[in-house]
Amino acid sequence: MRTPVTGSEILLESLHRQGVDVVFGLPGGAVLPLYDALYSHGIRHLLVRHEQAAAFAADGYARATGRPGVCLVTSGPGATNLLTGLTSALMDSIPVVALTGQVPAGLIGKDAFQEADTIGITLPATKQSFLAKSAAEIPDVIERAFRTAVSGRPGPVLVDLPKSVLMEKAAPPEYSSRRNGGGAARRREWRAEDVERAAEMMAASRQAVLYVGGGAITANAAQEVRELAELTRIPVTTTLMGLGAFPSAHPLSLGMLGMHGSYATNTAICECDLLVAIGARFDDRVTGRLADFATKARKIQIDVDPSEINKNVRVDLALVGDARETLRALIEALERRLPGPAHDGRSRWLERIESWRNQHPLAYDQYSSSLKPQYVIETLSRYADEDAIVAVDVGQHQMWAAQFWEFYQPRTWLSSSGLGAMGYGFPAAMGAQLAFPDRQVIAIVGDGGFQMTLNDLATVAQYHVPVKIAILNNRALGMVRQWQEIFFEKRYCDIDLSFAPDFAKLAESYGIRGARVEHRADVAGAVREFLSDREPRLIDFWVDPAENVYPIVPPGASLAEMVVEPPRALVEEEEVLDDLWAV
Repeated sequence: MRTPVTGSEILLESLHRQGVDVVFGLPGGAVLPLYDALYSHGIRHLLVRHEQAAAFAADGYARATGRPGVCLVTSGPGATNLLTGLTSALMDSIPVVALTGQVPAGLIGKDAFQEADTIGITLPATKQSFLAKSAAEIPDVIERAFRTAVSGRPGPVLVDLPKSVLMEKAAPPEYSSRRNGGGAARRREWRAEDVERAAEMMAASRQAVLYVGGGAITANAAQEVRELAELTRIPVTTTLMGLGAFPSAHPLSLGMLGMHGSYATNTAICECDLLVAIGARFDDRVTGRLADFATKARKIQIDVDPSEINKNVRVDLALVGDARETLRALIEALERRLPGPAHDGRSRWLERIESWRNQHPLAYDQYSSSLKPQYVIETLSRYADEDAIVAVDVGQHQMWAAQFWEFYQPRTWLSSSGLGAMGYGFPAAMGAQLAFPDRQVIAIVGDGGFQMTLNDLATVAQYHVPVKIAILNNRALGMVRQWQEIFFEKRYCDIDLSFAPDFAKLAESYGIRGARVEHRADVAGAVREFLSDREPRLIDFWVDPAENVYPIVPPGASLAEMVVEPPRALVEEEEVLDDLWAV
């Protein structure tokens, strides 16, 4: 007879068999039996300073690798502090497995110390939540959790673990030979004739656009997207989630579309005769006013989630299935049709797009005496490795990074895009760095978002995680200030962050090298030094506090109503504001 083992030991072995190599967590009373077992186990654990950082780090790990990221916290407040991270992962379809402690089974429902209805609270923030009721069922629960996280449309899953279950002893189970839930199961509902019809529509179009979202990255379909674009000579625009799915420097690349997309890209959407959506959900920040979105175009939507079909925008043809598999079938169907007259005629379409690009390029004042954030992004991109991973918070710096960073490959862009969670970038970068210890990982953050999770400077210092932190510091909640300036008659209310720590000195207090850069002439040298070693580092870039993100589609407007650049009067007022803030 085999010697019984604890539920904690069973859990750790179950995680090991799912391929888990690192867990981000914070211990507490309800999970102490698990941490006691972890003491002598091979799985690496990183002690974060707040549970929200554990969820964000697991998310960053998952985005960078495509495998589930794992976080571990205690009951009650430990579990509730995960909610923002889980909701962000759910909105962006990121596979995260959250392990939460729970009070002993006999005390559930009796308002025990640090008890919360974790299952009930997290149901809207997860694909599924499980309660482990005995040590013997843990392997099955963990396997189901990992399979659920990666199957179909990926997302976060939670496993609630009563302390009594973690301490309970049971016979060592017979583990399934499957790992990672047996692989990702993908739905396929399209028929061969549907693919043929899509190919016919694409071959007949003369002004088509491929609209690529995060689903293409999730499906590892970047190569198929490129093949399709090059085969058909159809230009490619990506959503914020889709950045990296198509190389920025490719002649067919249009960059990002939507609220802060370029003039050429948004105009192409307005003028196209066919729009092919690949793993994109027609988000409101992409479409603008729905009634006026791509009104001249027929629409094809490829998505693994049938609930996304016709949810926001009515389409002419839907292909429900895995993006990679669907694109491969579509490429094969198109190869039998192309080249043809429409394919040859696309040169005129590409020339029109190029004329729009020349008319209103993405630009900024390169002769300004103040340090422009766009220049900082460009310089970081120029000196970073091609496979460098970039993590951002939400706000102006996020949009400038999306506009001016040059992307070469997928899974190099980490952004809380659907939820827009401030404080995401730094801990997400930690998670990605643990996944790829030998690659450059750069957290580009705002001074507002960074102050939400900067306490995890202690984590990168303790474990020597070589994350590079670049702060675009405009001494304000920048995007809120911009909206108050443009849409609320400059009634600035509670956006001033000038009362803040000296971030460089703060980093140094943790044993991390820090620097401040205030002048354009110092940027290139500082960036080269910043990226020169395998140490955690921080640079605080004091950028122009009056700089705004353009182009912008005002809320409620159509893409055709985008504002390409600020009115001259506003520019002059910004210069005065800049002088006042500099005093």
